[in-house]
Amino acid sequence: MPSRLSAGGAPDRLLRRLEWRLRRRLDGRLQGAYRTVWRGAGIDFTDLRLYTPEDDVRHIDWNVTARLDEPYVRQYTQDRELTAWMVVDRSASMRFGRGAQGKESVATELTVGLAQLLSHGGNRVGAILYDNGAHQVIPPRTGRDQILRLAAELTRARPATKPGSTTDLAAMLQLASSMTSKRRSLVFVLSDFIGEPGWDRALTRLSHRHEVVVLRVVDPAELELPDVGLILVQDAETGEQVLVDTSDPLLQRQLSAEVRSREEAVEDGMRRAAVTAHRITTEQDAVTALVGLVQDSRRRRR
Repeated sequence: MPSRLSAGGAPDRLLRRLEWRLRRRLDGRLQGAYRTVWRGAGIDFTDLRLYTPEDDVRHIDWNVTARLDEPYVRQYTQDRELTAWMVVDRSASMRFGRGAQGKESVATELTVGLAQLLSHGGNRVGAILYDNGAHQVIPPRTGRDQILRLAAELTRARPATKPGSTTDLAAMLQLASSMTSKRRSLVFVLSDFIGEPGWDRALTRLSHRHEVVVLRVVDPAELELPDVGLILVQDAETGEQVLVDTSDPLLQRQLSAEVRSREEAVEDGMRRAAVTAHRITTEQDAVTALVGLVQDSRRRRR
C-alpha cells in the first residue's frame, strides 16, 4: 500500500473525520447487514403493472402500453448491492474559492463522504475524475482501502491548470456513460456546471440508463459580486482578465442578469434530463449537506 494511504496521512485523516461526524449525525439510521441510503436498481425483469403517478417514466413498457392502450411499467428484482460512481469535475473553475472552503475542497469532502456512506453494506464505489486536459478512472471496488484511494487522488497536489477553453461538460458525461454501460448504477455528478452549453443531452442519455443525482457546488461570490471597488477579474477557465468597478450599478445589473440567465439555463437542463439536482454552496458544511441528502432520499423512497 502506498505510503500516502497509511494511517495518519491526509486521506486517512479526512476519512476518519468524515466517518466520525457522519456516524454521529446518522447514528441508528444505517444499521443492519444491508442498509443503504439509496436503493439498488434491479436489472432482472419480474412483472408488469399499471403505471401510477409516483412511478419513474423510464420504466414504462411502451410496447405493452401501445397494445393495451394503458400505461404499464416494468418491475425488476431489486439488487441487494449496488454499484455507485462519483463523477467529479476537476476543471479550473472548480478551484474557485478560499482554501478549505473552495469548491474543489467541498466537492472532495462530499465525494469521500458519499463513498463512505455507500460502501456501508458492501456496495462497490468507483470514480471518474475529469478535467479538460486529462481524466482518471478508478474502477468500482468495495472496502475502506478503495475509499482511501479515492481520498488520496482527490487530495493529491496538482499543477496549476493552464488557461484555455471552458469545460466540456458533455464530454465528461459521455465518458461517464461509456464507463458505466455494463451495469445499471447510481451515478453522482459533482460539478459547478460552468462550461460549454449542450450538456443536457448527454445528461439525459446518462439518466436513461442510471439513477443520477447531481450535486452542484457553487460559491456565493459567483452569484453576487461584492462591492469592493476596482478589481481585476480573471476567468478561471479561459484566463481572460478584465478590470471592473464593482461599485458601478450598471455593471451590477448586467452581472445579475447574466447570473439569472445561467441559473435558469442550468435548471432547465436538469429538468429536461429529469435529474435530481441539489445546489450546495461553499458556505455549507459538507456533512450537514450529506445528512440532508440522506433525509431527502428517504422522503422520496417513502
